[in-house]
Amino acid sequence: MSETYDVVIAGSGAAGMAAAVRAQDLGLTVLVLEKAHKFGGTSATSGGVLWIPNHGLGTDDSREETMRYLDGVIGGPVRRDRLEAFVDEGPNMVRYLQSIGMQLQVMPWSDYFSEAAGARADRSLVCPMYDGRKLGRELHVMREQFTRFKLLNRYTMDFGEAFGISSKAPGWKRQLACVVGRYWADLGTRGVTRRDRLLSLGGALIGPMRKRLLDRGVEVRLGATVKALEVTHGRVTGVEIEHLGQRRIIGARHGVVVCAGGFEWNQELRNHYFSLPGDTTWSSTPEEANRGEVLQAGLDIGADVEFMETGWWVPTMRRPIDGVSNFDEIHQAVFDVGRPHSVCVNRNGDRFVDEACGYDRFGNAMIQDQLKTGMNAPCWLVFDAAFRRKFTAGGYMPSPIMPDRKIAPDHWDHYIFKAPTVVELAKKIALDPGKLQQVVAKMNEYARTGVDPEFGRGSTDYDRSFGDATVKPNPNLGPIDQAPFYAIQINLGDLGTKGGLKADARARVLDTQGRPIPGLYAAGNASGSPFGNCYPGAGGTIGPAMVFGYIAANDIAEHARAARLTSQALTSVSD
Repeated sequence: MSETYDVVIAGSGAAGMAAAVRAQDLGLTVLVLEKAHKFGGTSATSGGVLWIPNHGLGTDDSREETMRYLDGVIGGPVRRDRLEAFVDEGPNMVRYLQSIGMQLQVMPWSDYFSEAAGARADRSLVCPMYDGRKLGRELHVMREQFTRFKLLNRYTMDFGEAFGISSKAPGWKRQLACVVGRYWADLGTRGVTRRDRLLSLGGALIGPMRKRLLDRGVEVRLGATVKALEVTHGRVTGVEIEHLGQRRIIGARHGVVVCAGGFEWNQELRNHYFSLPGDTTWSSTPEEANRGEVLQAGLDIGADVEFMETGWWVPTMRRPIDGVSNFDEIHQAVFDVGRPHSVCVNRNGDRFVDEACGYDRFGNAMIQDQLKTGMNAPCWLVFDAAFRRKFTAGGYMPSPIMPDRKIAPDHWDHYIFKAPTVVELAKKIALDPGKLQQVVAKMNEYARTGVDPEFGRGSTDYDRSFGDATVKPNPNLGPIDQAPFYAIQINLGDLGTKGGLKADARARVLDTQGRPIPGLYAAGNASGSPFGNCYPGAGGTIGPAMVFGYIAANDIAEHARAARLTSQALTSVSD
């Protein structure tokens, strides 16, 4: 082997970077491999939120409250030791991040099952906006945010700005002017690139993590795809990669950590494992990024898998890329589906869920309805002119920012539908006009009373936190009565897969007999979720990803120290 490191990490997202920084700080040599030509993985394009309960950042959360919540909301099988390892090591990982200068802010977001015992609104952490100039030239090879997280595909916004502008909250015009103004005032960056140097959301997490790797001299090798795992005498001792069209083997003295994401862009694996396969193009992760290559490499050496039937679900919609109409782009409709003045129906014209619930719960409801009726996935979001003025609808900004006349002609009646009456809209989208009229009439009555007797929309803290406080008596229920009326198709999208290589509480990958495979670790969406099919709160993907990356580095360092002491003892005896 021409190259050998103590630790080789596949994947440059949050899990891989957490493992890499920690391993380097514990005295190990590290190489990070990234198959894409930009680093950051799905994490860089995400919201960058970490769900870390009992994190110790000024709240009174506790381990007991955390376990009470998780035990109440996890409906399927999980492994207790792995779940408890996440809960116990999460605070330690947070303290470590603080010790290396990472800034973390507590966000007042309700857990996704806010009605459950032990739920709180302070377990999600984010990083403040980060100045990308600190990365130097590395800024240009960092994966860029999707257009859905940038204003007009140009301007960086933090969470407060994004929510304020998209919902036209009080002071939204001032926020808009600030966002646009600071971009154009940055003359130095404008002379080099169109890209905003300020990094927010996932970029605000990945940017400073990459800076810490740079400071430690850790290489992130781009365009390097792991094709196979090298095994010597039953131990994983390296990886075979393809880089610049050539294959080579890179050695790993003490461990390989698989952090290369899931398999949501592999239709064959989706068809084989998912209970409802859906389509790769519904996914909201970077196109063709996570195809499960390292998952397959693990299977090839006898690794086991778990929770492969499901993903981290999120409602999405498609629309053409602005200025490139032959190519579609995926947009999330995370909060849009639960805003007032709207309703979601399946292709029979029936409601099937509290539309304002957490996006993963929404996706699971789509699956259950599809399996029951065969008329969901995709479904429809129907809304009126009042909604259109106030809120986003997938990739369509509110009408004060994106009036109907600014929507390209080829979008109409293909991606977004519009009609002067509910009946005519129903005919356009192949729904029973009478039934859609009845559903809208019911929603209007629910808006008047403030009570949704069918699904309880607007009855939980989570629902209400993303409603419209100006709408009374229920912020999630507004009448659907202002013409014209609109509809967009909602797909069963995802933020990645919940299933992957089966790993234990120490992040060690297990074989089909339940035994750890020496030298092989996994974290993030490359491994099975510690929550099974549950999505407990905002950051429920990245939080565990970083915690188990941290755990993997600790375990590798412990074994490396033990091996070193054994070697020293043997040398002493031989002398």
